Amino acid sequence: MKKIEAIIKPFKLDEVKDELNKIGVLGLTVSEVKGYGRQKGHTELYRGAEYAIDFLPKIKIEIVITEELVDDVIDVIKEKAQTGRIGDGKIFISTIEETVRIRTGETGKKAI
Repeated sequence: MKKIEAIIKPFKLDEVKDELNKIGVLGLTVSEVKGYGRQKGHTELYRGAEYAIDFLPKIKIEIVITEELVDDVIDVIKEKAQTGRIGDGKIFISTIEETVRIRTGETGKKAI
């Protein structure tokens, strides 16, 4: 099993989610996060005062899937989250040792 974590722009969430559903991803976790990378934030003007926005709003998607779906999930996220502009995000892939469904006690693939 693999865990895919993707940091994307907030307005891209619905596109990514809809396409993931089409390829068989049954569940995902979404968090509103803030961060920065090469963008380094930006400055804004409010009532004549300039101030820095160091952390930009992003969406973090977490998905645990079987090995067979990894390439398809990565392709979907890359295709649907890309705008071609700085700050499109990142995808992280890690290995999951075990999964347990709390309600039934099922483990492994059955628990996904």
